[in-house]
Amino acid sequence: QVQLVESGGGLVQAGGSLRLSCGASGPTFSNFVMGWFRRAPGKGRDFLAATNGARTVYADSVKGRFTISRDNAKVTVVLQMNGLKPEDTAVYYCAGGYSGGYLTQEYEYDYWGQGTQVTVSS
Repeated sequence: QVQLVESGGGLVQAGGSLRLSCGASGPTFSNFVMGWFRRAPGKGRDFLAATNGARTVYADSVKGRFTISRDNAKVTVVLQMNGLKPEDTAVYYCAGGYSGGYLTQEYEYDYWGQGTQVTVSS
């Protein structure tokens, strides 16, 4: 069973930066996809970014501000978030799976972290 654990959330002022990390424990293969979603208060869970090592996909809302990177040896993925805005306030979730499709849909992921809170003050 794969487990995902996020870290790095917190409180930051608008325009600031945060770095979220997610580590996977348990059996994984080289084609393990890792991504990030978020859920803002009162809203559904939205896709942010994902990578399978060969391909990286971003949501338009974060393109140019957020960068996803992965360490295959450690099976970790990092989301570097710059230029944060109050509307980026949400619980951020790491996701993992073996999809060969869009990489942007919740149903493509089998494993989820517990979530980490990011709050951006104006």
